[in-house]
Amino acid sequence: MILLAMGQKKMFRNPLVALLHFVVYAGFIIINIEVLEIVLDGITGKHRLFAVSFGGLYTFLINAFEVLALLVLVTCVVFLIRRNIIRLPRFKSNDLNGWPRSDANFILITEIILMSLFLKMNAADTLLQMRGADQYAIHPTGSFIISQYLHPLMNGYSDGFLITIERLCWWLHIAGIFAFLNYLPYSKHLHIVLAFPNAYYAKLKPMGEMENMPSVQNEVLYAMQPELAPNGEQVLLQKFGAKDVADLSWKNLMDAYSCTECGRCTAACPANQTGKLLSPRKIMMMTRDRIEEVGRKINQHKEFKDDGKSLLHDYISVEELRACTTCNACVQECPVSINPLDIILQLRRYLVMEESNSPQEWTAMFSNVENNFAPWQFSPDERDKWVEEVN
Repeated sequence: MILLAMGQKKMFRNPLVALLHFVVYAGFIIINIEVLEIVLDGITGKHRLFAVSFGGLYTFLINAFEVLALLVLVTCVVFLIRRNIIRLPRFKSNDLNGWPRSDANFILITEIILMSLFLKMNAADTLLQMRGADQYAIHPTGSFIISQYLHPLMNGYSDGFLITIERLCWWLHIAGIFAFLNYLPYSKHLHIVLAFPNAYYAKLKPMGEMENMPSVQNEVLYAMQPELAPNGEQVLLQKFGAKDVADLSWKNLMDAYSCTECGRCTAACPANQTGKLLSPRKIMMMTRDRIEEVGRKINQHKEFKDDGKSLLHDYISVEELRACTTCNACVQECPVSINPLDIILQLRRYLVMEESNSPQEWTAMFSNVENNFAPWQFSPDERDKWVEEVN
């Protein structure tokens, strides 16, 4: 969890992009420590509450915050350019049409505004200190490493106007942070919170290992070794695979909400690269959309009433599911080990075992496995016949 979620280990396969993302991540966590002082200033009526008690350390911390704020600001501009001007293929995909594309841009622009407010607030504050303005000069901190370069732009302003700028930036910064925290659960940036538990609960099994259904395995075992079959009635499984989100595991649902729609899974998907309809990112986005719809129905009726829709068919098509080669590239590429393949396998299992919906080639293979214990149409008694032709 520490390596994946906090250290962003997988992202560092591309060091430059990983470093930029890490700057934004660190900025979000570290700079918001300063919000604690800003809020406490408002509650207590003080100004720069920690300046006296922290002494020189306070100046060092604010300088560090300012450097980080500038880096976050520049990085967010770079990310906006990558998304909207350079338009990398994974950001140009139709998966992101509509709100998902706007959501990402909105978050980046919000970060730029918040960092700008922080720097401008410090610049107005320190300039007022130098002028000896009431309250601001009580605990002088001196100029800070980045905001000092904004002083020439503000020198022509009156004290009253500078106070207005400082107070306005102070309020907008608080309001922006609190508004963002309320917006977070409705945005793809909920991954900031869920990346940690999602990485913690990721499977540690070998990447290619698939989970078989014990009930199906037992039926095969009992057919081959009837003496092992238990006596008495057996409780038959009511459903094979998954048709809707209620059939998926809680981890599958958390995967959907942990997805930040970065598209690394889809970019690595060989089926998608060859022009097929499958997009692992879309699988996660559609799963989340269906969960949201089911949630609204539950809120409306106090329970879920069948709305005639399901994740399979209405949100994710048969063509998408059949295109998957189960290569695990999507799981391998995801920075927090989200597993789109697990959802694909469960939906495909329902298609085949509940709806008998499979291509003719698959059906022939299933029949051969059932009758000949191999994918080929040869009797087990004739399987070693080719040896007779050797020598």
